[in-house]
Amino acid sequence: MLGYPPGWPAVLADGPVLLRPYRRGDGRAWSEVRIANQQWLAPWESSPPGPWAEMNSTRAYAFVYRDMKRAARRGDSMPFAVCLRDDQGRERLVGHLNLGNIVRRAFSSAYVGYWVDARVAGRGIIPTALALAVDHAFGPGQLHRVEINIRPENAPSRRVVEKLGFREEAYHQRYMHIDGAWRDHLGYAMTSEEVVAEGGLLARWRRLRAVT
Repeated sequence: MLGYPPGWPAVLADGPVLLRPYRRGDGRAWSEVRIANQQWLAPWESSPPGPWAEMNSTRAYAFVYRDMKRAARRGDSMPFAVCLRDDQGRERLVGHLNLGNIVRRAFSSAYVGYWVDARVAGRGIIPTALALAVDHAFGPGQLHRVEINIRPENAPSRRVVEKLGFREEAYHQRYMHIDGAWRDHLGYAMTSEEVVAEGGLLARWRRLRAVT
């Protein structure tokens, strides 16, 4: 699309899992999911500058939406709402995935962050979303490498990246201020060469699901 960076905007889907740009009207659904999942999400996210309910209100969403839209237009990130579609095509917002800190030219890399509603966790939604996003990053997004940093204690998130074949590369001490303190993180990464011969990361994930 004229005037936009490579790969954006984009709508990605596999079965009931849908990734799309956020909309102005997503505020109520976003706030409901975020507030309902405070205990599930707060231990793994950057320390908020205020009370959780205030930082995740529909009013706060207006600022979040504005910032995400500006960053995407600049080419700094690709922020996706993660949705589930039912048989009638109705969407339910259940998570978030962002390709952020995008650097072009010789680096051609991005960091990935994500979360999912605890009420639908364990159903393969985030692995599918991550596979879709990585394939998009390596294709239309024109990136070469994606990185993910996860607290060592976050076993569910680590399982997501490990079963998809991300390499554990580094241990970052006191890497990010999370849940009130500077927390260590494990660094995972993947380059396009590691999945192109397999037809992409989504193809790898489908084969894995077929035998498990």
